[in-house]
Amino acid sequence: MNITIHQSYLPQDDPDAALAFYRDALGFEIRNDVGYNGMRWITVGPKGQPDTSIVLHPPAADPGITEEEKRVITEMMAKGTYAAVNLATDDLDGLFEKLQADDVEVVQEPTDHPYGIRDCAFRDPAGNMIRIQQTK
Repeated sequence: MNITIHQSYLPQDDPDAALAFYRDALGFEIRNDVGYNGMRWITVGPKGQPDTSIVLHPPAADPGITEEEKRVITEMMAKGTYAAVNLATDDLDGLFEKLQADDVEVVQEPTDHPYGIRDCAFRDPAGNMIRIQQTK
């Protein structure tokens, strides 16, 4: 049996800003862009990896979410504590410079950790934590 990660979900509250970050800054390709009832779901993914995607979704699209839950989600997104994703690259320093030049919110510059990982961190326009690790 072979199991892979096909799609992961991150909330977005501004589709155009999300596109600018994931498509323009990270270089992901758009796989799908669907609107429904004034909301928008955008599926993006790294070029050359058609089976791995991130769906950028409206944070309160679930009809079962209460107004209080919507408020909490909005507050957590604003603080950057609601959702996160870890990415990897073979050129961490180069990608960090590119993202910094694109004026994204830097959380942590490239750092060598004592447990053997070198990574950096940013926030996307919705506040999601984006950690990027150096591959060997």
